[in-house]
Parts: sequence; C-alpha cells; structure tokens
Amino acid sequence: MGRWNFLVEGASGTGKTSVCHELRRRGHDAVNGDTDLAVRLSPDLAPTTAAEIHGNHGWDATLVRARAADTSARLTFFCGGSRNAASFLDVFDSVFVLEVDRATLVRRLDQRADDDWGSTPEQRELVLRLHAAGDDVPPGTAIDATAPLADVVDALLAAAEAIARR
Repeated sequence: MGRWNFLVEGASGTGKTSVCHELRRRGHDAVNGDTDLAVRLSPDLAPTTAAEIHGNHGWDATLVRARAADTSARLTFFCGGSRNAASFLDVFDSVFVLEVDRATLVRRLDQRADDDWGSTPEQRELVLRLHAAGDDVPPGTAIDATAPLADVVDALLAAAEAIARR
C-alpha cells in the first residue's frame, strides 16, 4: 500500500477544524493547519484589519513537506486554509474542498466563540465576501459539508480511499 497525503480545504466556517478533530477521533492521521503549521507569512507585518490578518496567514512549508514525507501513516489529512498553499500543493495526492451554502455558513458563524476567526463583524463580512467569490481556496473535489459531521467525514474517507486504491 502506498502513502497518501490529502489537503482538506474550504472557506472559513466550512468545517475544516471539526473534520480534523473527527478524523483524529477515528484514529486517522490529521494535521490541523491552524495550530500545527500556522505562520505569519510576513513576520515583520503586524496586521490589524481582517483582510491583513487573513492574507498573512500561512503554513510553514518546510513543516508541511516534512510531515508529508513521514511514512508512518498510510493516509494523512492536512486540514485548514493557507494563503501560501500554492508553494506546497505538489505534496498532496488530492485536494478536497468542503463546501456549504450561505445559510449554513451564516449559522456557523453565529455559533462561533468570541475569539474564533469570523466572530467579529469585520471578519464575518470578509468570510462572507470570500465565500461568495469562491476564489479563496485551491481547486479540488467538492465535499458537501452541510451534512452532519460524521457523514462529511465518511464521504471524505471514501473519496480518499478511492484515490488510494487506484
């Protein structure tokens, strides 16, 4: 059996962190990009607006490549968004994009804690604008993330296994 790396992307509020936690709970190798890989792309910049903060959020490409080269797990899922994803997309065998409709996104943003991204009015407006534009994530296989979390993860795992069996 081969070794497979998958990127789980999507706009803010589509469920990337929840999917990561559920994958881990089920015993899968899942990396939370927001906590395990996050860096400020311009360390000297002290971003203050939502757009600056969002645009300066990236992943440490060296860590991504090192984790992708680790052969201890058959499947590894890298969950989260990164503005510098183009610099390491080549390590992924496939990209899965979590998609939700606007109503689901608004409901999820309403449920966020005060310190979660997308909870302030400025961040929320940016998230909704980026979601509507649809150009904030790399292209990939769409996964309907409006379904219950268990179903979303089941669909993601089925799609990953189909690729791994090719």
